[in-house]
Amino acid sequence: MEIREHVSLAGMTTLQVGGPARYFAEARFEDDVREAIRFAQSHKLPLFVLGGGSNLVVSDEGWPGLALKIAIKGINHRHGHGVAYFDAGAGEDWDGFVAATVAHHCAGLECLSGIPGSVGGTPVQNVGAYGQEVSETIQAVEAIEVSTLESREFEKGDCGFAYRSSVFNAKERGKYVIVKVSYALKHDGAPRIAYGDLKKHFAGWSESPTLAQVREAVRKIRASKGMLLVPGDEDCRSAGSFFKNPVLSVEQFAEVERRAAAKNLAIPSYPALEAQRKISAAWLVEHSGFSKGYGFDHVGISRRHALAIVNRGGAKASEVLALAEQIQQRVEEIWGVRLEREPVLVGERESVVSS
Repeated sequence: MEIREHVSLAGMTTLQVGGPARYFAEARFEDDVREAIRFAQSHKLPLFVLGGGSNLVVSDEGWPGLALKIAIKGINHRHGHGVAYFDAGAGEDWDGFVAATVAHHCAGLECLSGIPGSVGGTPVQNVGAYGQEVSETIQAVEAIEVSTLESREFEKGDCGFAYRSSVFNAKERGKYVIVKVSYALKHDGAPRIAYGDLKKHFAGWSESPTLAQVREAVRKIRASKGMLLVPGDEDCRSAGSFFKNPVLSVEQFAEVERRAAAKNLAIPSYPALEAQRKISAAWLVEHSGFSKGYGFDHVGISRRHALAIVNRGGAKASEVLALAEQIQQRVEEIWGVRLEREPVLVGERESVVSS
């Protein structure tokens, strides 16, 4: 495994901002991961783990330690009693992996089509979209413990999955490097069409859509919102949704409803965790004076999706974060809700992350 110096990270991310890594290496095998960790430890360097680069904002100063790109490939699957088990290397392209599961007529990930990034990043953030989350199908996560270099398998119950979170980006953050993820899918299962956009897309169909048709529809809907990577489209030059949908208590939600009523507005919402409610961050952004296409200098909001902060060309990370802070402050001022950022900020703290 080659360890290089002063390697630019911007081109390895979908947002395409940020400075260089002091050291950079690519791990194609598990032993490469261990070798990289040893190098970082022996040189007293912070370690940053890079996956598909889809949920990151790299600081303009770059990364002062070792950036390790996970490139572990391989997809294996087996069947048993109507269930198909897939094991995928953490470096596999996520959308390519979803395509493979659909090609094998296996349901459970079809609504997660078109999401950029790698397999290894999906359990970290508990990736979800269009009515599905990976936590519904993940069986196990194999990772290497940074402190001991030993392998550990996390069963689903060990992962602490919650809305856009897991132990890997919460209490165990920085302690493990994910190398493989195992999923249990339903062979010949029906696709899920629970999300409003999908219901609208298939309204009037006389026959139930196939998994492949649902996958195609999800990708088409994502493309219409600038959430499908298309070369040359600046509205796709983003880190995806920059803010999480807030999950509020009953009391907090009532306060937001009161403020909305005073403006003769109705809040789109849906039941979330027990006595809490999840509301649309996009709605909050757009009703705080930030329309699609808003921007300044080299950054802006996507013309097709209110939650995507885009690099219009030559942007700096500081400009991206300045726009994000402007949005957060304004939403909090108007609605009393502090939006939580979704992307990982690389260079702000020394930690192991994955995306």
